[in-house]
Amino acid sequence: MAAGDAGNADVADKLGIETGAVVQELGWDEDVDDALRGAVEERIGSDLLDEDADEVVDVVLLWWREDDGDLVDTLMDAIGPLADNGVIWVLTPKTGRDGHVEPSDIAEAAPTAGLAQTSSVSAGPDWVATRLVSPKSAKSKR
Repeated sequence: MAAGDAGNADVADKLGIETGAVVQELGWDEDVDDALRGAVEERIGSDLLDEDADEVVDVVLLWWREDDGDLVDTLMDAIGPLADNGVIWVLTPKTGRDGHVEPSDIAEAAPTAGLAQTSSVSAGPDWVATRLVSPKSAKSKR
């Protein structure tokens, strides 16, 4: 591992990404954290699926910024290919960064989309990741 790789692997750990998981990426743009993407791809042993994929996925990485539109609609679309025990990570710019999203916006959108917010973690220097799950899978984790 190169000197910076350990921190990247830690991000994959924080996100609970398991080896062999099927991970779909939504909302990619030039500002995404390529180190985070690389750590996830290294962990799963394959490329991230894009929005056109039609496979059942274990994890959705949703890059989301303030001006990206309606979060509820996007979350509803993200739920479609999600496995029953799948997880959506909403990645938003940290406070003070361009495109910052208020945590309350995610907290309000999640239940409307039929999801429960379970945790948030720092996902690199510029992004925060908020974990959303189907309420039935949140209950089964107790």
